[in-house]
Amino acid sequence: MLDLINVSKTFFPGTLNEKKALNSINLHLDAGDFVTIIGSNGAGKSTLFNAIAGAFFIDSGAILLDKKNITMDADYKRAYDIGRLMQDPLKGTAPSMTIEENLALAYTRKAHKSLFAINRRDSEYFRKLLARLDLGLENRMKTKVGNLSGGQRQAITLLMCTISLPKLLLLDEHTAALDPAAAQKILKITRDMVAESKITTMMITHDIRSALAVGNRTIMMDEGEIILDIKGEVRSKMTIEELLTYYSRERKKQLTDDRILLA
Repeated sequence: MLDLINVSKTFFPGTLNEKKALNSINLHLDAGDFVTIIGSNGAGKSTLFNAIAGAFFIDSGAILLDKKNITMDADYKRAYDIGRLMQDPLKGTAPSMTIEENLALAYTRKAHKSLFAINRRDSEYFRKLLARLDLGLENRMKTKVGNLSGGQRQAITLLMCTISLPKLLLLDEHTAALDPAAAQKILKITRDMVAESKITTMMITHDIRSALAVGNRTIMMDEGEIILDIKGEVRSKMTIEELLTYYSRERKKQLTDDRILLA
């Protein structure tokens, strides 16, 4: 479904600030995979997402989505098939527009209609989707999104990303900026929506417990490389301590990212 073939990216080549951010990444995802990604700061996790989403062109290699080569496609073209949630809840919605208007804006991609052609039937569909979030937002459809809490806005963004059923969903630490209760709520909503829609998903997290418990596969990155890729029985039996021990043995150094160790 998703294939990354020898993908590499170096920033500021030939300068004192040269940084090899992705080093010959090879990765295959089957349709319906839910992959969690863990690694310390600077490991290349967000850079990997940026490469897939088209935030920049890679230096070498190829990116295929559903067997289509998207390596040279612009980011706005990839956005029709790739949904992405950022860490900042303020980035995914238009604050001056209502909840209904935000959903309608995202829905037009799936319905292939003008924003002005949204009708009562569409509004009722939005209401049913909002009700499933169990946040009471179905009764606040005329409320401007800028008046919502961070957790509520992130839930709306998640709904906007999935309402058009993208081929791939990228979750870039989408619960990290929320309080613990809101983070758990959004994570549960995420798991339920992904499972129901069977959307192929990649989720970056600093929480090792979530990395081993959510989805069906876990990847660990370090220095622009994938150093661990586990699923099935191996993943289900792996403990946090074993994961940290593996990292130390494989990289000949200790993991020092407090966000991971204290999550």
